[in-house]
Amino acid sequence: MDFELSDDQRAILEAVEALLAQRAGAARAIALERKGGCDLELEAALADAGFLEVAIGEETGLLEAVLVVEAVTRAAGVVSIGASALVAPGVAGALLPGPVALALQGCREPVRFAPQARTLLLDAGDEARLIPLVPGASARAIRSNFMLPLGRFESLPEGESLGPGSGERLRRFWRLALAAECVGAMRAALDETVAFVKRRRQFGRAIGSFQAVQHRLAECAVLIEGSRWLALEAAAHGAQAEAVALAAAHAGSAANRVFAETHQLSGAMGFTREHDLHVWTMRLQVLRRELGGTTEHRRAAARARWHGAESQP
Repeated sequence: MDFELSDDQRAILEAVEALLAQRAGAARAIALERKGGCDLELEAALADAGFLEVAIGEETGLLEAVLVVEAVTRAAGVVSIGASALVAPGVAGALLPGPVALALQGCREPVRFAPQARTLLLDAGDEARLIPLVPGASARAIRSNFMLPLGRFESLPEGESLGPGSGERLRRFWRLALAAECVGAMRAALDETVAFVKRRRQFGRAIGSFQAVQHRLAECAVLIEGSRWLALEAAAHGAQAEAVALAAAHAGSAANRVFAETHQLSGAMGFTREHDLHVWTMRLQVLRRELGGTTEHRRAAARARWHGAESQP
C-alpha cells in the first residue's frame, strides 16, 4: 500500500474540501440540529459534483470514497455520506436517492437520517433489501443531543431483495463507512481540542504546554492515525470482511477514548453547547454503537478469520 496520495487523490480531496469550506462547518451543523434536519443542499451539491459516485468511478474507487467520507465528516456535514458514498455503491453498484438510511431488521435502535431518508438499505440477514421511502412518512423523528437526525421506522414496505449474500456485503461496506466517519469526527474533535489548549491559560501559561496534556493528546493522535490507516487499507483491498471489521472495531474503541480525553482536556467548556466540540463528539456516540458496536465488529473479525466469511450470529 502506498502511503502517499496520488495527484488525482489530492485533487479530489482539495476539491471536496473547497466545497465543504463554503457549505459545511460547525455553525451550520448546529443550526440544522436545532431544526432536527439534515443538509439536503450539501447532499445535492456533493452529488452534482460527482463526489457520491467516486467509489464506482472509472478511475476512482473505494479508497477515494473513504477520503471523501472522512473529509465530509470532519467538516461536520450533516448528510448520510457514509451510506450514500460507500454503502450504496458497494451494495447496489449505483448512486441511490439520498439521504440513504441503514438499518438492521428487527432492531429498535434509532436510525440515522430515518425521517428524511428516500432510500433504506435493510440488513435482513443473508440478503439486503432496498426499500424506497417517502421522506417524513416512513419514520417518526426522535429528538436527541447527538447532532444527527434520528428516527424509528413505524412500518416498511417489503422492498427489493439484492440477492443471496447481499446482507454480508451490506455489513462489510457499512463497517467501512463507520470507520471512515469515526476517523473524520475524531480528527476534528482533536483539532478543536488542540486549538483550545493552546488558548486556555493556567498557572501563567497555555495548558497545552504541559507535558501531561501533550502526552494524552499524542495518544489520541496515535489512535486516530491507526484508525485512519486501517480504514484506508481496508478500502484499498476491496472491503474484505476481516479488514473492515478490524477497522470498525479499532475506530469504535478509539472513539471512546477520544471522546473522554477531548472533553476532559477542554474542561467545563467542553461540555457546553457554546463550544463546538460537541458537534463531532456527540456524533461519535452514535457511530460507535451502530451495527452491534465494537463487540460485534470484533466478533465479525473473528468469524472472518476462522470461518472464511462473515455470517450473522
